[in-house]
Amino acid sequence: MADPMKIRASLVGDTTEVKVLMSHEMETGQRKDAQGVVIPAWFIQTVTVTHGGKTVLAAQWGPAVSKNPFVSFKFKGGAKGDKVTIAWADNRGDKRTDEATIA
Repeated sequence: MADPMKIRASLVGDTTEVKVLMSHEMETGQRKDAQGVVIPAWFIQTVTVTHGGKTVLAAQWGPAVSKNPFVSFKFKGGAKGDKVTIAWADNRGDKRTDEATIA
């Protein structure tokens, strides 16, 4: 399983700002190793962020996203102490879910 995500969620006025750093190799399937063998594609396909049981961000990614992707976004609502949950799934079936408390 991948390392935990680094998540920072903070309240700015009535807007919640979330910053997430995900740990993932994100291979495109186009690189070759030292022996010339193609390294198989391995990348995050879906990212979902929920707050209060509602989806506030849904993304579909492909192999063009860089290693250890970073995403930053804002949404209306949220209060200090609320939880924000981030989940991703990759093309090999690996999954990771972490949560952060809004500060």
